[in-house]
Amino acid sequence: MNWQIKIVLPVAAVLLNSLLLFALVTSTQGNTAGSGKVVLSIAIGGAVCICAVMLMVLAVVVRQPMLELQEKIARVREGDLWVDVSFAHRNDEIGDLGRNFNEMVRQLRESREEIHRLHRTQMTRAEHLATLGELAAGLAHEIRNPLAGIAGVIEIVARDLPQNSPAQAVLGDVRHEVQHINRIVSELLEIARPRDPDFRLGDLVATTEHAVTFAREQLAARQVGLSFNKQVKLPKIEHDAGQMHQVLLNLLLNAAQACQPGGHVTLEFGQDDDNVSVAVADDGAGITAEALPHIFRPFYTTKGEGTGLGLSLARRIVEDHGGTIEVSSWPGKGSRFTVVLPRDRRRLSEDGSPLPDGPTARNAGQD
Repeated sequence: MNWQIKIVLPVAAVLLNSLLLFALVTSTQGNTAGSGKVVLSIAIGGAVCICAVMLMVLAVVVRQPMLELQEKIARVREGDLWVDVSFAHRNDEIGDLGRNFNEMVRQLRESREEIHRLHRTQMTRAEHLATLGELAAGLAHEIRNPLAGIAGVIEIVARDLPQNSPAQAVLGDVRHEVQHINRIVSELLEIARPRDPDFRLGDLVATTEHAVTFAREQLAARQVGLSFNKQVKLPKIEHDAGQMHQVLLNLLLNAAQACQPGGHVTLEFGQDDDNVSVAVADDGAGITAEALPHIFRPFYTTKGEGTGLGLSLARRIVEDHGGTIEVSSWPGKGSRFTVVLPRDRRRLSEDGSPLPDGPTARNAGQD
C-alpha cells in the first residue's frame, strides 16, 4: 500500500462518518427552527475533524520519516556512516526510500573501509619504494666510480695493443658492456633521484620533431618507415622540453625495435578541451596479454638488450607533468602508446583541490 492511500483512507473514513452523522441529524431534526444551526455546526465540526485527521496522518506517515531522514543525512555528511533509518520496514514508497538509504550508507561504509585499506597498502609500498630508491641510488653511485676506472683502463690497453691483435675484438665487446652498464646506472639514478621538471610554455609538436630527428638514424638502420605531420597546430602547453624529448625518443626507439624491416611507425597528435596528446603507433609484434600488466615495472623488458628502465622513467616524467600514458596493443599487429598532457596542469580536480603534478597513469607501457 503506497503512502497516498495510507493518507486518503483515514480522511475518507472521517468524511464518511461525518456524512452519516450529518444525514442522521438532518433526518431527526426535520424542519425545526434550530435545525439549520445544528446542521451548520455538524458540517463545521466535520471539516475540522477531517483537517485534523489529515494533518495527523501527514505528520505520522510523511513528515516524521522525512525529518528522521534529514537528520541521518546530516550525520552522514559529518562522516558517521553507521546510521540507518527506522522506517525502512514500511511496505510503501517511503519504506523503499529508507531501504535504499540504508543500502547506500552501507556501501559508502564499505567503500571508505576499502579506501583506508588501500591507503595503508599504498603508504607501506611507498615507504618500501623510497627505501629501495635510496639503496639503488647509493649502489649506482658506488658502481659508477669503479666503472669509470675500468673504462679508462680499457682505453689504455686498447691503445697499447697492436691493431691486428685478436684482443682488440675482445676489448671492443668489453667496452660495449661497460657502456651498457653505465647506461643502466644512469637510468637507475634518474629514477631513484628524479629531477623536477623545468616547466616552460612551449610547442609539443616542436618537441616531438626534435625527438624524431634523433630517432631517424635507428629507424633508417632497421628499414622502418615513419609518418609524421609536423604541420599540426596544437596549443602551447607548459612542459619540460628536455624530459618530454626523452619520453618521446624512448617511445620511438621502442616502436622501431618492435618492427621488422619494412615496418612502419606513425606519430599522431590530438587535442580536446582539457588535454593535448601525441601517439606513437607501430605495426610490430605487439605485446601479449600476459606481459601487458608488467611492462611498466622497472627492469621488466621484452627485449634482449633492453634495460627495463626506459618506460618506467617515461611514465614518471609524464606523471610529473600531470599527464598519463595510455597503451593499446594487439599481438602480431602492433602497439599504440599515447602521451596525454593537460592544457593547464594547474587545473582543479573534481573535489576542487589543486591537482598534483603526477596523477596515476591509466595504463602501462613497454620498454
